[in-house]
Formats: sequence, structure tokens, C-alpha cells
Amino acid sequence: MNLYSIKELLKKGTQCLNEKVTVQGWIRSFRSNQFIALNDGSGQKNLQIVLDYNNFNTDLLKQLTNATSIKVNGVVAESKGAGQEIEVIAEEIEIYGYANPEEVQETILQPKKHSLEKLREQAHLRFRTNTFSAIMRVRNALSFAIHKYFNENNFCYINTPIITGSDAEGAGEMFTVTNFNLNNIPKSDNGDIDFTKDFFSKKTSLTVSGQLEGEAAAMGLGKIYTFGPTFRAENSNTTRHLAEFWMVEPEIAFYDLDKTMWLAEDFLKYCIKYAIDHCKDDLVFLNQRFEDEQKQKPKEEKTEHNLLEKLDFVLNNSFVKLSYSKAIEILKKSKPNQKGKFKYPIEKWGADLQSEHERYLVEKHFKSPVILYDYPAKIKAFYMRLNEDGKTVRAMDVLFPGIGEIIGGSQREERLDILKNKIEDFNIDEKELWWYLDTRKYGTVPHSGFGLGLERLVLFVTGMGNIRDVIPFPRTPNNAEF
Repeated sequence: MNLYSIKELLKKGTQCLNEKVTVQGWIRSFRSNQFIALNDGSGQKNLQIVLDYNNFNTDLLKQLTNATSIKVNGVVAESKGAGQEIEVIAEEIEIYGYANPEEVQETILQPKKHSLEKLREQAHLRFRTNTFSAIMRVRNALSFAIHKYFNENNFCYINTPIITGSDAEGAGEMFTVTNFNLNNIPKSDNGDIDFTKDFFSKKTSLTVSGQLEGEAAAMGLGKIYTFGPTFRAENSNTTRHLAEFWMVEPEIAFYDLDKTMWLAEDFLKYCIKYAIDHCKDDLVFLNQRFEDEQKQKPKEEKTEHNLLEKLDFVLNNSFVKLSYSKAIEILKKSKPNQKGKFKYPIEKWGADLQSEHERYLVEKHFKSPVILYDYPAKIKAFYMRLNEDGKTVRAMDVLFPGIGEIIGGSQREERLDILKNKIEDFNIDEKELWWYLDTRKYGTVPHSGFGLGLERLVLFVTGMGNIRDVIPFPRTPNNAEF
């Protein structure tokens, strides 16, 4: 007998008629002591197993309950049921793991609709639900597409440190790493924690970004990217924030901001197209879920497009490129701003744009993805290249419908003297970044890069509303379960 995954067997369809096969999986439902819906996680669709209960003993039939795992040997037959080409006529069934129905009733494995909050409470089991398994397969496809894109474009994959002695973002919201006995932390004479006695002889943290190390790598390898976990100790419980998340950060030598904006657009379209091509069943399912959710929302909260239309919207439109200054003028004159509908009114140049402003530009004004560039220097990081006007930097943000910012990037400040001045302006200790400054001393070049939060991309492609539902085990304030 040939062993197939359920996805493989369903894809072969009637080519396998009368073939003896073996399939394995978990029972999703068992009807009339005859029809088993079996799923092994390989795809969205279940395989129907048909058995003649006269051929199986009563004790075995009693154990064929929801969530029980089994192996089935049988023959592929043409299905008489609607919506399926084939089914498997069972000849032998082996039970791997029995699931007690009374205990299953207390879990999300019970075959009924559960809230997303309930799924998070049992995150160790939610992989076996239709919604979460679809999300994880899409996340997997997007992760693979990211590596594939950069590999095809001759980028070198670099693993930057998770433990760092520098704060790349300058925000200070970092998790400290230590091997101190927390009941007996050494102190200096002035009462401060004496980090010279710690494992690394200095204060270290979990990284918020691999960018600075990525820049150093790009100065020798030309085109690099990092893809790994990053951490932020921000006490935020919004639907857009996690304490642990995955970042994709390319850095490219000899690239200015214009080239980087092109790269970001090409990259995003490639990844979304890959997910559409390789996760069709999952996206059709998630699209139906998205539409069902829209029906429950008030009219003012409903979106103009369904999930699949939103994805096509990004693929089929060139991204509008617009300076921050022009965006401010558009927002100042917009109806929501003039009628007081914005939670954060736009009054003057220099305002830090919020999600509501970004979404207005994308969804209402341009009706296209937007890339904003040349932001005020005061609201951006120290490493961004200062423009000739002395007040803006070569920063850019890519804005998507329903999400707002999905990518943030910049041309980096390659001029040593200006970079030193900016480090001083930001009150950063120059000694901590001696090695970073060295990259500007020995053959400095124009270079650029950006950061994409994987979870933001998965959020957009799956149509989910909460970032905690697009990562296997979310880490948020007061929550490090599982």
C-alpha cells in the first residue's frame, strides 16, 4: 500500500481510483458509524473514510471519536458525496491515540465554532482547528517565500545576535539578559547594578533589531538579509503588538532610498503572490471567514473588499510614492480631519502619523498601497540619512489597507561626521557603537535597508484582526504560557 498525505491524495484525485492506500490523521467527525472526516494537517480539506461497520468490531467503533488519531488502510473509490472527488473505503483501522469524548467536550477540539479568545487559552491545541491550521500554513508559505525571494536575488542570509549590548531603535524598551542571582544582585559603590560582574561583563538585552549588525555584514557582502526573532518590552495590549516577533531585515550596499522603495514593493508582491499560488484552499477558507465576520460588523467598520480582493488590490496596483510633507497637506485638508473624525488631529508639519492617517491615505485618498518618504528627522532613528534641508531624513514606510505601516526602512547615514553628531543628539554613548562607526571609517558607501515584521504580513494575508492569532505561541504582557 502507498502512504499518502491527505493533501497529496486529494490532489491526485481520480488518478488513484482502486489503488490501495494508507492514510493517517485525526478524526474531525464520525457520522452514522460509517463516515469519518479525517485530517492530517497537510491541507484544509478533510478526506472521507467510509467503513462498513459490519466489518469492524464494536469495541473499535466506540473508540472512533472526535480527535482520536488513526491509521487507515483502504481502497480509493469515486465519491458519491457532493464536493469531493474521492473517498477511501476502509479495510483496516489502527488506533494510535484514543480521545475521551467527555474530555474533548472541555477543549476546542469539540467540533463547533470557538471564539479566538478561547483558542488562545488552548494555544497548544489550536493547530488542529481549521482557522489556525490555515493561518500556520500561510505563515509557512510566506516564510519560505521570503527566503526564496532573497536567494533568487543573490542576498546572503546572515544570523545576527539575539543577545546584544546596543539598542538599535534607541527606544530603551528591551528585555535585560543576565545570569545574576536575582536575590543577590551585585551593586557598585554608588548603588547601581554592577554589570561588570555579569556573564558578559556589561549590560545586555534581547535584540529589537538585527539592523546594525546587518549593516556591518553588508559592508563586506553587498546584499544581506536577516530573518529571526526580535523582542520588545513594550507594555502594550493592542491587537498590533507582541513582545516576541519575527523580523526580516535586508541591508544593501550601494542602494539609495529610491532603489530600496522599489525592492520593498517587488518583495511584498512576490511573497503575497507565492501565498496565493500555494495556499489556495486555505485562503478561500479564510476569505469566507473574513466575509462572515464582516457581516457582523457595524456598517462604518465594514471594509470595501473581501480578503482575496485586498490581496489582488496590492498585486494589481503600483505603489504610490509620496513625500511626508505632501501627505501632511492631504491629511490636513481631508474631511475626517476637518470634521474632527480623526482621533489624532493633524494640525501641523512634524506630526507622527498614526494608523488612522496611514489607512486614510491608502484606503480613501489614493485607493492604492502607498510609500511615504522623507520624514522629519526628529521622529525617526539616529541612523537615517539626513537630507540637504537639514530637517528631514531619507526614511520610508510602506502602507497597506487595513494594516497601515507594514514595512519601515531608510537610507542609512554613511557620512561619519554627521552620524557622530546624530548619535550625540540622541544622547547615545558613542563608545557603545565604536564598531558601528568603524564601518564608516573604512570605505563607507551609500546603503539602505528596511524591516518587515513577519506577523504584520501574515496578518494582512490571512485577514485576521489580532496579531496574537498569527504566531504559534504569542508572548504579550502578563502572558508567557505554553
